[in-house]
Amino acid sequence: MSRIYLDHNATTPPSPAAVDRMSTVLKEEFGNPSSVHHFGQRAKATLDEARSSVAALLGADPSEIVFTGSGTEGDNIAIRGVAEALEVTGRKHLITSSIEHEAVLNTVKALARRGWRTTLLPVDASGIVSPDELQKALADDTALVSIMHANNEIGTIQPIQELARLARERRAIFHTDAVQTAGKIPIDVKALGVDLLSISAHKFYGPKGVGALWIRRGVRLNPALTGGKQERRRRSGTEDVAGIVGMGVAAREAIAKMANEQTRLAALRDKLESLILSRVPGTARNGVPDPRVANTTNISFDRVEAESLLIALDLEGIAVSTGSACSSGTLEPSHVLKAMGLPAHRTQNSIRFSLGAANTDADIERVVAVLPGIVEKLRSLTRSPVGSRQ
Repeated sequence: MSRIYLDHNATTPPSPAAVDRMSTVLKEEFGNPSSVHHFGQRAKATLDEARSSVAALLGADPSEIVFTGSGTEGDNIAIRGVAEALEVTGRKHLITSSIEHEAVLNTVKALARRGWRTTLLPVDASGIVSPDELQKALADDTALVSIMHANNEIGTIQPIQELARLARERRAIFHTDAVQTAGKIPIDVKALGVDLLSISAHKFYGPKGVGALWIRRGVRLNPALTGGKQERRRRSGTEDVAGIVGMGVAAREAIAKMANEQTRLAALRDKLESLILSRVPGTARNGVPDPRVANTTNISFDRVEAESLLIALDLEGIAVSTGSACSSGTLEPSHVLKAMGLPAHRTQNSIRFSLGAANTDADIERVVAVLPGIVEKLRSLTRSPVGSRQ
């Protein structure tokens, strides 16, 4: 059975070019980039080339790129680093949104337990953070604002340029988690007006275990790790040269393919979405249709448990994900959909479809061919009529 992968927001398959280059580096460029001899300097040159490629993806200067082990680590370095650096100034207020990734939410919660004052900005059913809400929350002691560039569950793109401008007017540092936008839409850190921006390689066809944090020159930030002088003392530890090289290759490929690929994916996404909404009763799209990243749609299926639908689709060879998380055997509602004020049943019966490079029109046709029957079968296992609320 041929399989269809529609979970690219979770991870993407590394590109063949990235894998080939990584393999060569692992075998032939194994030196420590901090070493002064030939082998070390060869590795350093390879590292510098990748740094320039990642910087180009973000419209940044290579000297402002710090390599990390993941998007989560980048978020932590940004938020903890700024908070701790500004603590002595008395600025102990942090602002984020209620729909952030757990890497941001849990970091902010951890700092709250240590005495920082925190504010979670609300969103409405659009899934968009309102600049007015940020302006009301900003205070003289606000140290940092962290708002994601695009949401990982529903794909909505936030008005980062306007939000960053408001933060800058109050002398607050602005961080954005751009894990779901890097390689999908053009990013220019200077045009956005942000101070810090974090990304992860495996979201745009690079390897897992490597990410990057862009830090605007002049931003005060305490390092998360103490050790050597790697990454300009921002992130100590010997760099994963092969992984970083793979990230650099993926960044170059993303720059070259981005415009055409996003147009193609948007057409496939819109076709998938419209056919599901028209052929499957009791369905609804979550979040606004625009602005969204081109590859993502999140759809609620009335009277169908999301986990059951996910498993049924997987048995048909179709990989998707849910907006819910399974923790200790208990189905938890999506915190994103809950924050958007959706009814309780919709926070637990939603499926995220996130498309990628290998998906074709034939994939969409196959999904919409099998999905109505699967949903009808799952609904037949309940006694309530279609359209009722669980």
